[in-house]
Amino acid sequence: MSLPKVIADTPLDAVIEGLLAGKVEVLPWDSAKQRRDDVAAVYTYGHPLVDGAMLDRLPQVKVISNYGVGVDHIQLAEAAKRGIPVGNTPGILDGATADMGFTLLLAAGRRLCEGDRYARSPDFTRYDPGYILGREIHSATLGIIGLGRIGRQVAKRANGFDMTVIYHNRRRDEEAERLLGVRYASFDEILAASDYVMLCCPLTDQTRGLINAAALAKMKRTAILINLARGPVVDTTALTDALAQKRIYGAALDVTDPEPLPRDHPLLALENVTIAPHLGSATVQTRTKMAEISVENLLLGLAGKPLKYRVA
Repeated sequence: MSLPKVIADTPLDAVIEGLLAGKVEVLPWDSAKQRRDDVAAVYTYGHPLVDGAMLDRLPQVKVISNYGVGVDHIQLAEAAKRGIPVGNTPGILDGATADMGFTLLLAAGRRLCEGDRYARSPDFTRYDPGYILGREIHSATLGIIGLGRIGRQVAKRANGFDMTVIYHNRRRDEEAERLLGVRYASFDEILAASDYVMLCCPLTDQTRGLINAAALAKMKRTAILINLARGPVVDTTALTDALAQKRIYGAALDVTDPEPLPRDHPLLALENVTIAPHLGSATVQTRTKMAEISVENLLLGLAGKPLKYRVA
């Protein structure tokens, strides 16, 4: 008996390959460039586009399983129109991603990457107490845009640093205010009042390009922007200009637009930006759980059973 065929954006890591071994036949992503009547599922490991045209070429797909929470690369309306359930892995990566957000905040505020480069260079021959001065984190104001599960975890960490935390959501979250001591603020107040602005919102039509030239102009010159969300939430050209002209103090990015940036992009040449290669949930423990749940969703969908976590 042949195994069900699954199209996946390879290469998959060893954990996922082990979980799928002997249960499905994995086909490369390019297989979806032509009509396939023998493909039963789609597994997204990175962020490849799954649109209506692709699903039309794969008319027998029963389930789309995503390794991760964000599904902006999957056209949910097109999946729903065809009755295809879409699964993801919510709830298990919030802590790891919030840790990464605070890592970026601390690194940018204290200019850690600049200090690391200097400490390794031949120029560091004596200690100078007036060199590479950063911005304090404790007692500063943190503005969180998007107080969902990850945003709440960030707020908990900020409380440990005695930070004043303000947040902006589409809707006010009075429970979070009571539990975490955060205060709701308008988008403009977040930009104007915050020493650190952290983006924890999903990528939607409303948030695409949310941080543009006009938004950056409203931030303090001493402020630092941290993007823990998705690259397109920030206008890359506008951010590059603002950093180059020192209109804001700095930025720390776990994601960029495009991702990765071209190797000659001017943003990469700036000292006042810290960039990570999309490491938000990149811990052994979290990525293992993500693999287990995404594979479970895939196999449940293939069996025609309800997914453990279903987006649409």
